[in-house]
Amino acid sequence: MKTNILFSMWIPFFGTCLGSAMVFFLKNQISEKLQKVLAGFAAGVMMAASFWSLLLPSLEASEDMGKWSFFPAAIGFICGIGFLLLLDVVTPHIHFDKQQEGPSRGLKRTTEMMLAVTLHNIPEGMAVGVVCAGWLSGNSNISSTAALALAIGIAIQNFPEGAIVSMPLRAEGMKKGKTFIMGALSGIVEPIATALTILAASVVVTILPYLQAFAAGAMIYVVTEELIPQATGGKHTNLGTLSFSLGFVVMMILDVALG
Repeated sequence: MKTNILFSMWIPFFGTCLGSAMVFFLKNQISEKLQKVLAGFAAGVMMAASFWSLLLPSLEASEDMGKWSFFPAAIGFICGIGFLLLLDVVTPHIHFDKQQEGPSRGLKRTTEMMLAVTLHNIPEGMAVGVVCAGWLSGNSNISSTAALALAIGIAIQNFPEGAIVSMPLRAEGMKKGKTFIMGALSGIVEPIATALTILAASVVVTILPYLQAFAAGAMIYVVTEELIPQATGGKHTNLGTLSFSLGFVVMMILDVALG
């Protein structure tokens, strides 16, 4: 496997680790304003990545279908939304915009927090995986640098996500070292999801446009269900909106400049 693919697989995980390491430098809690800024930025990055790195290549890869070229993107997108909706319903976890609520279904709060992060990271890992698979399959619309750009963008948004997850665990009394490890391990699902997606797409190359749109739908579900409500709820909504715009532009620049 090419060096760029290996980097792309692990860069998002390193972003999560760096974010989790903030427990060693910040106070026990993140201020409401900073949470909105971080959530808004993460939402902007994921929204831009969903379009520039996933939906647009899905449409371009299906151009030979003529007026039906929208079909793989539409079907994949809807399935991606449905998949995350199903996981959201059947998996007990804490919604990031409702962190003050108590645990549900008898699980520990830390367990529910970890499950919440896992839900976030699955579509991100799939997103990197389908772009890497597109390049490996010889798709002329996807380059190795495009996969690297997407991985860097997701790593950037994983940094605040890692902090958002680890800091509440620290505030509940968990030791800094254990909090860092828990936060870092929450991102390990991303390289696993990346590798599995690459394998699936390599077996059946024709499903690549569907997988690209599927990952986009899953990511946008996370954005609209979790990140945007956290960024724009309550006071200081302008901070969330502005940081969303900044995150979107940063990811767009990365994709266009490196892709």
